[in-house]
Amino acid sequence: MRDYHFPGRSPVYSTHGMAATSMPAATLTALDVLRAGGNALDAAIAACAVLCVIEPQSTGIGGDCFCLYAPNGSGKVIGLNGSGRAPGAANIDWYESRQMAAIDNTSAHAVTVPGAINAWETLLKAHGTKGLDELLQPAIRMAAEGWPVHPKVSSDWKASEDKLRKNGTQMFLPNGGAPKVGDRFVQPGLAETLRTIAKHGAKGFYEGPVAADIVATLRERGGLHTEEDFAAGLNGANFVEPIQIDWNGYTVHQIPPNGQGILVLMMLGMLGGLGDAPDGPSGLIRAHRHIEAARLAYRDRDAFVADPLRVDVPVKKLLSPEYLAAQRALISDAGAMRNLPAAGESIMPPHKDTVYLCVVDKDGNACSFINSLFESFGSGILAERSGVMLQNRGFGFRLERGHPNCIAPGKRPMHTIIPGMVTKNGEAVMPYGVMGGHYQPMGHSWFLTNFLQYGLDIQEAIDLPRLFPFKGKIQVERGISPEVLAGLRRLGHEPELIDKPHGGGQAIWIDRARGHLMAGSEPRKDGLALGY
Repeated sequence: MRDYHFPGRSPVYSTHGMAATSMPAATLTALDVLRAGGNALDAAIAACAVLCVIEPQSTGIGGDCFCLYAPNGSGKVIGLNGSGRAPGAANIDWYESRQMAAIDNTSAHAVTVPGAINAWETLLKAHGTKGLDELLQPAIRMAAEGWPVHPKVSSDWKASEDKLRKNGTQMFLPNGGAPKVGDRFVQPGLAETLRTIAKHGAKGFYEGPVAADIVATLRERGGLHTEEDFAAGLNGANFVEPIQIDWNGYTVHQIPPNGQGILVLMMLGMLGGLGDAPDGPSGLIRAHRHIEAARLAYRDRDAFVADPLRVDVPVKKLLSPEYLAAQRALISDAGAMRNLPAAGESIMPPHKDTVYLCVVDKDGNACSFINSLFESFGSGILAERSGVMLQNRGFGFRLERGHPNCIAPGKRPMHTIIPGMVTKNGEAVMPYGVMGGHYQPMGHSWFLTNFLQYGLDIQEAIDLPRLFPFKGKIQVERGISPEVLAGLRRLGHEPELIDKPHGGGQAIWIDRARGHLMAGSEPRKDGLALGY
């Protein structure tokens, strides 16, 4: 239970509807949509569009989107993969002929065709009650009139100044640098693009002047993109069957590869057979077990997770009880594994910027929604006339012939953004998510075990200090106790303090028996959960 002598916040309760996002204005936008008769999906998309304007380092319409949606009473969880694809000319032969060993994260080659706008439209046509013409209006207003820059946004912006300068993105460096806290940032080009999308739908983004502006910007920087690639993106999003695992009396759902959500299920499967750690959620043994499970899961991610339309991803094997039991047997409370069975080194950088949000409406429909540019400000490449900042999701490809995640024409890269959903007896009980790129599977499994295994309340489960194994070390937040750090060293780990905390999460619990909603939101961002 929270000690009220110390700073913190309590879970938020409501009865009719709830939204939790990383910015107060986005949360309020979602509630406005709910109170105007929209459903959870309508509200999520309106809130996400606002975040694309006021949290521009984390997300944008030049990025990608994944969604899990649980219509109340259907007994189903619906998955949508809105990740973009490589250009049609992105053949490994082209890169090898130029002796390129890796994709630069700020180059045009890191930009895949953005999938978000097509994903939004696809979701609304299938399950929404409102259209983009109505839902984009709050975002259009904020882009045209400007919006005050919040503290976390300003901090992230400041850290990205060199990237923005490198790509000549002067519009995002007013007066030569990042906006200060409280400065009002106006985006007239983005406002006009959003108006075009509101009027013409996704076609207004993937065809015509907006697409032409983006393609010209990328071609000027050596990109292989064509307007035909963007036109193909108009039909890029697709519904997918979620993957799942039964754990601790619940069923946990994730989007299948090319996303890394499978790692969440793998870690839960490994940890589930170990029982509760004797020292509780903040203890050494709990941390050590979770670290070891993560090391094994991420090893497999880098070996196997890729676009399943192009390569065989062994999902069933990786989630089989036999395989998870074999991995669990490698975890010992006596010490860290000195050598993992070889499966390749992790290639993904540790810190990413993404927005995750969740909404539950008065009818019990639950939406788990994530939208991202990948790294902060994505590639840092701005299509200036249209105001579209472009992602760098293609940085996740390998330029290694024969590797499952090798770049290829029209291929999707291994993707880090993952929405989560928990059900019980066929009914949704919690949309949830934890941002942070590479960290996300660790964050999902850390939050879920905090809440559903160790009994922390939903806000405490988000607040609890985080750690993460990366490149042979354990990246720890400042809240990890000295005793745990010393214990990790004794067990053979090498902890290191990080400057930027891990990820950011939101979650909404649906208490059907008592008739209320309960939510938590991320204190590491400018997050807010609100209900009515």
